[in-house]
Amino acid sequence: MGLSPVSVSPATFTGPTNFLPFSSRFKPSISFFTNPSFASKHISSSLSSSMASITLTVHASSSSTGAANQQVDSSNPANVGATDLLIVGPGVLGRLVAENWRKEYPGCQITGETVTTDHHDELIKMGINPTLKGVKRGHKFPYVIYCAPPSRSSDYAGDVGEAASMWNGEGSFLFTSSSAPYDRYDNGDCNEDSPVVPIGKSPRTDILLKAEKKVLEAGGCVVRLAGLYKLDRGMHLYYLKQGTIEANPHHLVNLIHYEDAASLCVAILKKKLRGRLFLGCDNHPVSRQEVMDLVAKSGKFDNTFVGFTGTDGVLGKKLNNSKTREEIGWEPKYKSFAHCLGVAE
Repeated sequence: MGLSPVSVSPATFTGPTNFLPFSSRFKPSISFFTNPSFASKHISSSLSSSMASITLTVHASSSSTGAANQQVDSSNPANVGATDLLIVGPGVLGRLVAENWRKEYPGCQITGETVTTDHHDELIKMGINPTLKGVKRGHKFPYVIYCAPPSRSSDYAGDVGEAASMWNGEGSFLFTSSSAPYDRYDNGDCNEDSPVVPIGKSPRTDILLKAEKKVLEAGGCVVRLAGLYKLDRGMHLYYLKQGTIEANPHHLVNLIHYEDAASLCVAILKKKLRGRLFLGCDNHPVSRQEVMDLVAKSGKFDNTFVGFTGTDGVLGKKLNNSKTREEIGWEPKYKSFAHCLGVAE
């Protein structure tokens, strides 16, 4: 599979010096549907699912450009299931959330909103009903999670607000933000309540903070995620590919495995809380150098990392989410990057 250097959900990747969470991106361009055999480009049909009956007409443009011309007449909102979930941005993280959610609620309907249709077939095979950004729906959802990154949005806060408008207020609305807004750059301690970068100081953090504000005002919750990774995806693979990196090796990075981020998101959604902010990390910050030393020690990768050549630049932070763990009743499966690689002492 092709490997992306870094995943950001939703913070923007600004180079190897900043490793932040993200969901991989999906590119839809047809209207909401639930029929796995849907394949035609010009369809008028009636579909029924266990939860709802839908009539639709689709005139779809190409999968990567142009919005579809849709008319959607959905069923009575009363037919929406009490545990139905809308995932905006069903990328790597969003798909894992869907997997976890279905284990908790086997009879639920899960809808995934994307920007184009490129990955709709994959979503259908996973039991996720694909839908396009901008499609008008006649019903709202009791559970909504926003995992889409800001990189493909001209109005990120507006898009997040639009997702909030699809929440019926009954279950939970959760926005997956990033730990980037925390205003700490000296490798010092940082938790859920630590100060954030002031609005106006950084366009990058402004985007996230304005989106978070929309969510909290709507009664939703925010989880700021540390750097997402798994064995075949993350900062370590980018470094291996480059061989040498002009960055300070002593900069601390904070990580959380994709599976743990998904389980935390589901645990927060299930709590049905309002207007709360949480933090997702493994509580084991490591320096960039330590990350690559662990990679070498594991023997799991073919490439060899040469080293870091930089000495300057801001340092990182030591994230601790003990407060989140206690309130949500959550613990990570992968307690550290070393634990994931099988080299924990």
